[in-house]
Amino acid sequence: MNIKLSNGKMLPVEMHKIKIIQQTRLPNADERLQAMEEAGYNTFLLRTRNVFLDMLTDSGTNAMSDNQLGAMMVADDAYAGSESFYKLQDSVKEIFGLPYLLPAHQGRAAEHLLAKVFVKPGDVVPMNYHFTTTKAHFTLAGGTVLEIFTDEALNTDSKVLFKGNIDTDKFLDVIKTYGSEKISFVRMEATTNLLGGQPFSMANYKKVKEIAAANNIKLVLDASLISEQAYFIKEREESYKDRSVAEIIWELADIADIVYLSGRKSCAVRGGFIATKNKEIFDLILPWLPVYEGFATYGGMSTKEIEAMAVGVREMTQYSVASSSADMIQYFAEQLKARGIPVVTPPGRLACHIDARRFLPDMHPSKYIAASLTAAVYLVSGARGMERGTMSEQRNPDGSEVFSELELLRLAVPRRTYTLAHIDYVVDRVVWLANHKDLIKGLIFYEEPPILRFFFGKMKAIDNWGAELVEAFKKDFGPDL
Repeated sequence: MNIKLSNGKMLPVEMHKIKIIQQTRLPNADERLQAMEEAGYNTFLLRTRNVFLDMLTDSGTNAMSDNQLGAMMVADDAYAGSESFYKLQDSVKEIFGLPYLLPAHQGRAAEHLLAKVFVKPGDVVPMNYHFTTTKAHFTLAGGTVLEIFTDEALNTDSKVLFKGNIDTDKFLDVIKTYGSEKISFVRMEATTNLLGGQPFSMANYKKVKEIAAANNIKLVLDASLISEQAYFIKEREESYKDRSVAEIIWELADIADIVYLSGRKSCAVRGGFIATKNKEIFDLILPWLPVYEGFATYGGMSTKEIEAMAVGVREMTQYSVASSSADMIQYFAEQLKARGIPVVTPPGRLACHIDARRFLPDMHPSKYIAASLTAAVYLVSGARGMERGTMSEQRNPDGSEVFSELELLRLAVPRRTYTLAHIDYVVDRVVWLANHKDLIKGLIFYEEPPILRFFFGKMKAIDNWGAELVEAFKKDFGPDL
């Protein structure tokens, strides 16, 4: 929670106590270089023994509360009819107002079910921006993803508060061009991951729903970060400043026809679900749940996770919980920006995003700008971030490269996991790297999977620049850091 200090500055004060810790270790620069080379300059392939601060993702890496951990101890492990499921169902009814619940082992499993049931070959799926797995599922089902974001969405240096909005004129054009019968549904992601965790406004969301309903199109809400989305609406949308996070979450869910989420984010537990107030939609999806996930009362989740999610759904409505990472990310971004580092503004949720294209303005995207910066930050700090740029795109059918609209280094800030000292450390190392960025020369694939290559692809540093960077680092910091 942001708390005002006596000098007028705002400080993101952690509204929790640390009662259980996990040991971490800072490998020295030579160890980091060896680990990076073994991982093919892909941070996904690093072993955690070689990672100091794991900022790859906030998915499944958030700290659970004591109440969540306690709930796991009373799980009912029944295959069918588990009482743990009914606790989660009650939580979803209470917080979202949605009576029909379909558990799934994570968010992409929910996307797979939605693709199976609603996306037909030749369909289009308009959305405020794609996510990698979302696009893959819908494309594999024969659909085409249409990103109808506003012009401001791609401006990384901005003061626009809701860059996750859909351009409603573009939505109307999509309906006119394709016809509503060819639109599987319209999807709103809260918050838009690949744009830098940017929220949409409630006003825009309601307008999208109005257009969708008038054309008999379903509105699907990816609610993985619904807690933080609600927090941003409360903080940034004047008409909602006196509404609670819980009230805003309820309204967001009530407007949607289908809500799905990865519980690994706002709920701080592994798992996911689809929820709706429409019995016909529920009945369409339900038969496929045991085929791909598991029985209707566990859906691929362990009952311990279900118990913890039931608690997490309620806890995410607390203001101090909803604001915890968002406020720390704001601090992170402000510290970097004050030192001349180009970051995505306004700061969103999920992570602090560095604009790799502005950080490395002379590098051609064919050399994988964001991936190169991600590797370089790890080499000088031991902090593992994630590339969100051209490496995360799929090649065209003819093999040509698709250059990403944005080249971002995502430094995720999992909920209640790191301290301000960790953030300040990473800031210092990024600033040092900015003064040595001429050493970063790009990457080239030597192993490239045909789909979602950012997970398993391997690359090498052009002209062995990784070793040069590490030598420069050691000159300034010595061999032990």
